[in-house]
Amino acid sequence: MIRALWTAAAGMNCQQMNVDVIANNLANVNTTGFKRSRVDFQDLLYQTLLTPGSVSSAGAQYPVGMEVGLGARVVTTEKLFSQGDFRETGNPLDLLIEGDGFFQVTLPNGGTAYTRSGSFKLDSQGRLCTSEGWIVYPEITIPPNAVEITVGSDGSVSILNGDTGQVEDLGVTLELARFSNPGGLKSMGHSMYVATPASGDPITGTPGTLGLGSLNQGFLEMSNVSVVEEMVNLIAGQRAYEVSSKAIQAADEMLQMSNNVKR
Repeated sequence: MIRALWTAAAGMNCQQMNVDVIANNLANVNTTGFKRSRVDFQDLLYQTLLTPGSVSSAGAQYPVGMEVGLGARVVTTEKLFSQGDFRETGNPLDLLIEGDGFFQVTLPNGGTAYTRSGSFKLDSQGRLCTSEGWIVYPEITIPPNAVEITVGSDGSVSILNGDTGQVEDLGVTLELARFSNPGGLKSMGHSMYVATPASGDPITGTPGTLGLGSLNQGFLEMSNVSVVEEMVNLIAGQRAYEVSSKAIQAADEMLQMSNNVKR
């Protein structure tokens, strides 16, 4: 019965983490480029009371053993990088990656972060940047006389010169990066990720090559969170938490009965 208390408590801790992750998914249902997380569980050690295949005192072999599990634990919270829904905005600075890949962003400390959110802006120098002011890599500077910006599906950038009325190619290509294991990326907030040894080194290239997706101008990729699916998971997690608490209550009542036995 004491074992049951700790086992059920382990289950409650797991479901608490599960609900925390689901709540974060639901909170970011409208976050551009957000990728939902999933909790993976694993059972804990087993207390072996009888080993399968052992021989009894009468010389017979036990076909099955006797083991008692000690609960469960959370192993990982995995990011699922499935494609989110598309939303047309008409903003020429809004870019969407159709397929695999990440935009590259230069952090203030000189490092590189990666994002699926293509909601870009122009800073005071005309450089393409994120809402936080972090510069997109490779650096793309839009001249002040540009009246129209065109980003091709291959990442090429051109403008319509308001002074001459001519289309000019800026001579720079917006490159993307992909990873062999995107689930190994570390989330740093702001819809940004940084590479880790688990994710591997980034593979960079022109959109549409090396397995990278193509770009779509005037669109944004929305969150890949499904509200219906998350609500079902939330109800299931709540019920599992409730059942584990009932197991604790039952074990406690059994202990109380044992303590009240009169000789």
